[in-house]
Amino acid sequence: MSPGEPGDGRAAACGSVRHVIGHDDLAVRTLGPCRIDSPLAERLEARETTQHSVMEDDRVLFDDTLSMAGARDVPVQGLPSLEPGGPRKRIYFDPAKTRVGIVTCGGLCPGLNDVIRGLVLELARHYGVRRIVGFRNGYRGFIPHYGEDVVDLAPDVVQHIDDEGGTILGTSRGKQDPEEIVDALERLNINILFVVGGDGTLRGAMDVVRVIGERGLKVAVVGIPKTIDNDIPYIDQSFGFQTAMAEATKSIHAASVEARSAPGGVGLVKLMGRHSGFIACYSVLAKDDADYVLIPEVPFTLHGERGFLEHLRRRVQERGHAVVVVAEGAGQEHIEGEEPGRDASGNVRLGDVGRLLRRLITEHLDAAGVENNVRYFDPSYAIRSVPANAYDSAYCLRLAHAAVHAAMAGRTEVIVARRRRRFVHIPMALAVSRRNHVDPLGDLWMSVLEATGQPVRFE
Repeated sequence: MSPGEPGDGRAAACGSVRHVIGHDDLAVRTLGPCRIDSPLAERLEARETTQHSVMEDDRVLFDDTLSMAGARDVPVQGLPSLEPGGPRKRIYFDPAKTRVGIVTCGGLCPGLNDVIRGLVLELARHYGVRRIVGFRNGYRGFIPHYGEDVVDLAPDVVQHIDDEGGTILGTSRGKQDPEEIVDALERLNINILFVVGGDGTLRGAMDVVRVIGERGLKVAVVGIPKTIDNDIPYIDQSFGFQTAMAEATKSIHAASVEARSAPGGVGLVKLMGRHSGFIACYSVLAKDDADYVLIPEVPFTLHGERGFLEHLRRRVQERGHAVVVVAEGAGQEHIEGEEPGRDASGNVRLGDVGRLLRRLITEHLDAAGVENNVRYFDPSYAIRSVPANAYDSAYCLRLAHAAVHAAMAGRTEVIVARRRRRFVHIPMALAVSRRNHVDPLGDLWMSVLEATGQPVRFE
């Protein structure tokens, strides 16, 4: 089962619920016809569409069930489809004359250095691009006011950066003036810009594309979506998610050990997930020690006979211990007295649901006369700063390759991603059109309920 897209099929097929995805939504922008022979052309001669690859003139169907495809009531050729990723026999940019920029934005995520490394090595070794620079500290690296120099990137510079977490380019949050960003691209004669970031970063990239178009420039902007919460829609998963999930299981295991080792032990783990509870769900399935999972997509009641706190009390009394895993965005409606505010990216600052639950659990068990020892774990920053694991390292490299192929072929305002295990091009506008969520009626949440034994809802 893919950690990606519960609800995605209904989003495509049910116009009464959401916009019905059609051909116009999937159309990819290009800078012009490809007239230059690709350095990779020879390798492509014997390729054909199989279950493992898709030819560049073929398409990848958007729908993946008979019911969704049949609901459209059109011939097979009329079904919405995506442009496949991968190398082309002919490309738009002349590698010898191409200058490339790379920027990483937003919060840290395992795999950022892997993506940078993959981009540079593919550009330099396989396409022969010799001028590659990195912009420091996100979009602010383009703005003269901050005084940031660029970083010259070459294979020897990036060869071993995948051993480290974080990003060698630095990162930041916050919107910057797209006019000034394009000014910097013009000053440096940049032809291709790779943008690595989440939905806010991609919206910023779309503003940059708009200004590029207004100035009549031929600059390709290609995104590699980054979100540790896995909340980008229409893709199998975002890079770094597998690493985050694996790291989170260590905290769940520690919480379980602590809970089982003390009378009335309660292990409480707060994990990342502002709007989507994928990390909480999958880490619990990977380390089947939790009794409760609380996520933003499934509201819960704290008090009352059928509320969470009373159910937890009964479980602690019956079994002697319990483990609770909560996503950071869950239960925000229960937090009072905190002015949320917003961060530099415009995201609402979340209240600390972990701290709230720790207090309320202790108070509730004390009031019921139940001996308790609550142990609280918040590994968020430790998780996002680690190097990518083997799976994510390989995934990052493949995403980087796909991004270079797309950009060299003149694709722009597009992200590269894997959907239904095929690498495809997705327009940025579609990628930021909504968030990916855990479907409370889907098979992932059903598996969580089966694993934990918790009620379908606390109400």
